[in-house]
Amino acid sequence: SVQVWSDYLNVHLHPKSIYIIHQYMHDGYCGCLEAFGQGERLLQDPGCIEELEDRLHFYVEECDYLQGFQVLCDLHNGFSGVGAKVTELLYDEYSGKGILTWGLTPVVSNVGVLTVGFSPPQDSQKNFYRLLNTALGIVHLSSHSSLFCPLSLSGSLGIK
Repeated sequence: SVQVWSDYLNVHLHPKSIYIIHQYMHDGYCGCLEAFGQGERLLQDPGCIEELEDRLHFYVEECDYLQGFQVLCDLHNGFSGVGAKVTELLYDEYSGKGILTWGLTPVVSNVGVLTVGFSPPQDSQKNFYRLLNTALGIVHLSSHSSLFCPLSLSGSLGIK
């Protein structure tokens, strides 16, 4: 039975390479990680940050010559806040290592585009969150990365 996205993979991942955020699981009703602050708040929990550091150190100790990190992060939702805290952690703990961060945004369809006076309130709120998450994500991720590269199939970073 499929429980998380990694269940679709044909490659079996090491258990330490996946950290499941139980508050935002896909089974049953759960909250939606839609705001930058929600993502940041997740990694302010001492238990969560300790678990993340433990998993990170597991892989860092296996390296013969660690050169840096690559971080792929959604910018349009609450994972931009998670990514911001992760890059901050990497920047603080491994200051001499390079951090290449990819800020990913989806292609937004023309349905529900934010236009003055024409969008239902929930669409305009969703677009506002998307814009705010993207802006905050770019600022925070780029400040703690050696190189920040926004990446989208849309020319507008998924923002209209």
